[in-house]
Amino acid sequence: MEWYRLSESDVLAQLAASQDGLPAAEVQRRLSEHGPNDLTVKGVRSPWKILFEQFTAFMVLTLIVAAIISAALGDFKDAIAIGVIVLLNGLLGFSQEYRAEQAMAALKKMAIPHARVRRDGQTSEISSSDLVPGDVLFLEAGNFIPADCRLLESVHLQVQEAALTGESEPIRKVTEPIDTPELSLGDRRNMVYRGTFVSAGRGTAVVTGTGMKTELGRIATLLQAVEQEQTPLQKRLDVLGKRLAAIALAIVSAIFVQGLLRGEELKLMFLTAVSIGVAAIPEGLPAVVTIALTLGAQRMLKRKVLVRRLSAVESLGSITVICSDKTGTLTENRMTVASLHPADSHFLLLGGALCNDAVLQPNGEVLGDPTETALAVAAAKVDLDRAKVEPVLPRVGEIPFDSGRKRMTTVHDRTGDAPMLPPALQSVPRIAFTKGSVDGLLKLSTHFWAYGDAAPLDAAALANFEKANEAMASQGMRVLGVAFRTLAPGAEAVEADLTFIGMTGIIDPPRKEAADAVAKCQSAGIKGVMITGDHPLTAVYIAGQLGLAGDGSVIKGPELERMSLDELKQRAGGTTVYARVSPEHKLKIVDALQGLGHIAAMTGDGVNDAPALKKADIGIAMGITGTDVAKEAADMVLLDDNFASIVAAVEEGRIIYDNVRKFIKYILATNAGEICLMVAAPFAGMPLPLLPLQILWLNLVTDGLPALALGVEPAERNVMQKPPHPPSESVFARGLGAHVAWVGLLMGLLCLGVGYYYWSQGNPHWQTILFSTLTFTQMAHVMAIRSEDQSLFTIGFFSNPYMVAAVALTFVLQIALIYVPFLQTFFSTTALTAEELGVCLGLSLIIFIAVELEKWKNRKS
Repeated sequence: MEWYRLSESDVLAQLAASQDGLPAAEVQRRLSEHGPNDLTVKGVRSPWKILFEQFTAFMVLTLIVAAIISAALGDFKDAIAIGVIVLLNGLLGFSQEYRAEQAMAALKKMAIPHARVRRDGQTSEISSSDLVPGDVLFLEAGNFIPADCRLLESVHLQVQEAALTGESEPIRKVTEPIDTPELSLGDRRNMVYRGTFVSAGRGTAVVTGTGMKTELGRIATLLQAVEQEQTPLQKRLDVLGKRLAAIALAIVSAIFVQGLLRGEELKLMFLTAVSIGVAAIPEGLPAVVTIALTLGAQRMLKRKVLVRRLSAVESLGSITVICSDKTGTLTENRMTVASLHPADSHFLLLGGALCNDAVLQPNGEVLGDPTETALAVAAAKVDLDRAKVEPVLPRVGEIPFDSGRKRMTTVHDRTGDAPMLPPALQSVPRIAFTKGSVDGLLKLSTHFWAYGDAAPLDAAALANFEKANEAMASQGMRVLGVAFRTLAPGAEAVEADLTFIGMTGIIDPPRKEAADAVAKCQSAGIKGVMITGDHPLTAVYIAGQLGLAGDGSVIKGPELERMSLDELKQRAGGTTVYARVSPEHKLKIVDALQGLGHIAAMTGDGVNDAPALKKADIGIAMGITGTDVAKEAADMVLLDDNFASIVAAVEEGRIIYDNVRKFIKYILATNAGEICLMVAAPFAGMPLPLLPLQILWLNLVTDGLPALALGVEPAERNVMQKPPHPPSESVFARGLGAHVAWVGLLMGLLCLGVGYYYWSQGNPHWQTILFSTLTFTQMAHVMAIRSEDQSLFTIGFFSNPYMVAAVALTFVLQIALIYVPFLQTFFSTTALTAEELGVCLGLSLIIFIAVELEKWKNRKS
């Protein structure tokens, strides 16, 4: 259907729709008929594929082959045991990865934009997935177009269609039909398409196509690309894993050859080599990081932060400066008109009500920008709400707000008696109202309204308004001016020769939790910076309330405009407040801070904030007031627009990074201990210290549940009292490499020593003692490294119940291997005496004590 060739009324008729929107029952019917407004994306892994991939790694396939060979040779015991361990290992891996996939799917679902529609004559916000053909959709600057639509109304509407057509300039839209067959997409100026966004103006449209029936849905190549880019830490661990794998394979080969030269059985050495390879090669490190980051992102969601890119979770621990908008983020965004100047302000409130896009619902709910809703509510209190005055003074034109002009203008025709207008203006045919920054409006005004008439805006009157503006701003109010101009039909100049009516002081108090969040930032070595378009006095007042005043200097937008980047760098180090700033300036601020070596987070909500959000190390969009464009450009979305949530996210990011480091420390140290033991034993003249199934068992139980439990370790007590870590920090930084080396060596030598002693004494239990000692030392190690520098007795033994359960379960399973006859047969273990079991447990305490001493030394230094 060539919708662009039909008139608005014909389009509505074809869709069996109306300007009042679809009834609820019809929406449900169409949703069943057309399905949700989602694109079918290929490449998402099914549960079966995730499960299959657990058994396709090279080392696992080698084990499966080994099991088959064992069975073919009649050794069903080894074949069954290897098969069971491979299956358990695969199921554990599947469980982790499937949970991560589900968590990411839930996060992506949360990121679906909302759409503002009219249904049953009522305006509401819905998920864009619920749109159906025939829905009447409202569009405004910053909205992504969620479906293909035919425009019904266009008020200076411009749409950026580069993603679909390649056209770099925004397209100005119209509503008139275009009766030309087979027009290209870029020439259909009365249509808007999914995947594009509104760059300016506003409009109303009716949905003509959803889901796969949109133009975007027809472009197959766009549907196949599923981004799976690794985070920087994953990439570093991937490289590390490959290097360690090469080293491990060399060692495994040496053990294999050494065993054969000593006369060990070929099959036994083959299984031993494969088992050591499986245990020693940390091929799963990048996957483990993915799981940790994904589940961490899910926890952040509970703290009102939606993570859109996993790399952001990792980067949070490196943040050194947070640049935050003031309104709604540091303040409550609970705008209330607290002051009017002049006090006799009926006309002022009328202008504020008409030059306004907020919608007062019949149920009392107000939809729209918080500043506009404050004006709408104040006007409604004196019986001047838009629904009552617009029938007499309908809007016939407008110049939408933009951050460069810092104002908005609406034009109204008088259609009858207008008693709400002052007597001197009740006969004018057309009037325009402009609201915006007081400074800007005063520059455009030649008169001011006083005692029911216009008077020249002389120096004394100008000084009076400027003084009142500063007085309101110094009390933390956001000050907006309102002006008007009468127009003759056909007049073009609207925002010139204005008559200034007065100003409104709108209070937006600081959030109660913001000051604590700022203090927490400062103790964590993170600088807080406030950026606002408000008056400098308002900015300084709020900054002082929050402890963000810094050295007291303020950089204003015009001053910032004139500065070179080098000049800004010289000032940016000590400046914490930027006022009268436009979104375009944010990019310059980010550049300067990054030039000083800062890792910068930047908040934003508007279309023009997108470049700064992309440039920042972490872009943070507002979930309530943010435009779709800002959210798409951001790495994270604040669901409650609250500065404290940013700080909570930083804290969560640091916890996740710390826990990933603990996991790496644990896995590599235990692997090092096992390899050290296997390499050193032959030099001591001993037979194989561990059998293949025992090695695989260690890999399953000790590298499994306890390692996963480290991922949910609670925050370190001083997590927000440490400086940020550098983003390029080595995996082995801050003593991790040294810890892996000495703990692995000590663990290997302890086990080798006890094994050698009992072997040399001819004790038939020597291998079980060695096997159990290694298991228990690994459990002691994982308990000791739960904190980077605090003692286990300080953080509390039961502070991570998952870890306690994992260690307890591993202990019980190891005891079962020692004493259950059926398991003894499979794992070649023997029952230990109480004394022998005590020796195993006692030696494991040496590792625990050694790590505790290391932490004590670190605390002292």
